[in-house]
Amino acid sequence: MRALFVDDEREFLELMEKRLSRRGIEVSTAYDGQEGVRAVEEAAAAGTLPDVVVMDVRMPGMDGLEALRRMKAVASALPVVLLTGHASLGVAVEGMDLGAFDYMLKPVAINELILKMEEAARAAG
Repeated sequence: MRALFVDDEREFLELMEKRLSRRGIEVSTAYDGQEGVRAVEEAAAAGTLPDVVVMDVRMPGMDGLEALRRMKAVASALPVVLLTGHASLGVAVEGMDLGAFDYMLKPVAINELILKMEEAARAAG
């Protein structure tokens, strides 16, 4: 499985990359919404879209909802799992309306996250 993680917390991205790569998941990262959209645009042009995108909702600059909107414009079938804190559940529901596959609350257990990623990839595939 290939996954793109979009989050402004570098430590979180490094941890996910390390833990998931040990489990055979190829992880690429983007540090903000704009970089995430650019990664999806480039992957779509190259025919190498990730199997799933895992993206934080709250990021400086372009937030996760705007990034989701733009990613879906490029690749409508791309499954996106949103990560959110308790305070932004309404935002996560809005994300579902924009086409997110699902959302999960931070902090997220690694096994639960992997199951959700696999579910999203299967649903899209």
